[in-house]
Amino acid sequence: MNVSTVNQMRAMDRAAIEQYGIAEELLMENAGQAACTVLQSMAPIAGRRVLIFCGLGNNGGDGLVLARKLHSLSAKVQVYLLGDPNRFTGAARLNLDIVRRLPLNMSQLNACDTLADELTDCDTVVDALFGTGLSREISGLQEQVIELINNSGKPVLSLDIPSGVDGDTGQILGTAVQATATVTFGLPKIGNLLYPGFALCGTLHVSHISFPLALTEDKQLQVAINHPPPLPPRDVTGHKGSFGQALFIAGAASYLGAPRFAALSFLKAGGGYSRLATPETIVPYLSMQAGEVVFVPQLTTHSGSIALSNRAALLELAASQDFAVIGPGLSLDPQSQQLVCELVATLDIPLLIDADGISALCAKPEILQQRTAPTVLTPHLGEMARLTGYSITEIEQDKIGILRQAAAKLQAVIVLKGPHTLIGTPDGQIFINLSGNSGMGSAGTGDTLTGTIAAAFCLGLPFVDAVCKGVLLHGLAGDLAAEALGEDGMTAGDILDYLPTALQMERNGLPASLALRYSGPLPV
Repeated sequence: MNVSTVNQMRAMDRAAIEQYGIAEELLMENAGQAACTVLQSMAPIAGRRVLIFCGLGNNGGDGLVLARKLHSLSAKVQVYLLGDPNRFTGAARLNLDIVRRLPLNMSQLNACDTLADELTDCDTVVDALFGTGLSREISGLQEQVIELINNSGKPVLSLDIPSGVDGDTGQILGTAVQATATVTFGLPKIGNLLYPGFALCGTLHVSHISFPLALTEDKQLQVAINHPPPLPPRDVTGHKGSFGQALFIAGAASYLGAPRFAALSFLKAGGGYSRLATPETIVPYLSMQAGEVVFVPQLTTHSGSIALSNRAALLELAASQDFAVIGPGLSLDPQSQQLVCELVATLDIPLLIDADGISALCAKPEILQQRTAPTVLTPHLGEMARLTGYSITEIEQDKIGILRQAAAKLQAVIVLKGPHTLIGTPDGQIFINLSGNSGMGSAGTGDTLTGTIAAAFCLGLPFVDAVCKGVLLHGLAGDLAAEALGEDGMTAGDILDYLPTALQMERNGLPASLALRYSGPLPV
């Protein structure tokens, strides 16, 4: 499913009206009907007392359509207008005039003196205050209303997006409505799917409100929910070489977990042959915990990391591999950092760079830009800040834009890890991943992702599809671990253990609950 920016949705609205002749009144009617359908799915309508808070734009107009429809279904409707109703225009004004003729209560709200009591007495609240057009922090009367709604404990339906959430970033503009459910129109907006906005939407629904497919499936919409193609069928006559060979250049004296998780996750995610080039001093310890991995002991520096003198042998070995991963637990030792730069500049096979590998390249983007083989970087927010020169705050305020810019500049696929991980490609595509959970926010989790991506590629998917599939499967394994163990106390080892089950579900079909969650907003 495609995802739109606020401006792209405005352009769709204009195209629907001007190019396809779909009247604005009809689009608003469809939006109100979709909201009514969602509200009916939440609870019976007849006899319920519903408070609808309407702003003065089209979001408020959608709320007015909903008020009329609820009235026709025998609900007890109270509409509060936040602002001068004379400012309504177009289809919103038409619906205001219609509601004025109906025997339902509608008034302009100028103060909140009795609103707490009104909210106590109602059954359901509808938030039609701002929608996606908000670009400033909420204050004054609107802020008071939102705080009272949130404190009421009542079920809340937000129209398009919870008021106070930035439609392009998911960031909160001062304060925001905590919805029980949200129905968004046309397509989901970026702010519907990125945290913290996503968490405020409750159950997310989407209605195309009769937009033609030419608009909702336009190739210029370069953001989409992560729905990679299925893995190719497994070769029943295959051997370990059939399912790919990957080289992991990882580990240091102080980092024994990262190389083990990376190399083992490749095997657990379906890969055939995993080689781990790691300091010779830690091989005896790792071999006791990862006997399935083939170890390539490396000469070490004084600090116990991989020495630069291993360069030639590593290049010779890598030439025979299908995929390479460099960086997990590698350390910031100057020799190891220089080794990263020289290997990345020379290796001519698909390559994933993570953790300390990314740190080595932050000041030398030209090395990435000059690579001809496919490259994927897997930074968390801190690493993304060092990679791009933006602060973490700046990235959080424009994740999509900065990710797109960085992927194009570095000519690499970038996996920006975090809640709802983002995948950006050099040609501007962005994929929003919906698998995973907060239990995955622990040390070692990113290392298991590296091997999962490598395995998806070695199992036969094209490079970008493999990255997307690896991210999805990694999150699925985390969700399965959380379902069995709970999110508190989950470790990277738990995710590792659930990778085979995730692969099994990938091939045989996901449970209905997960399939629904990963598909994105529920259609109305």
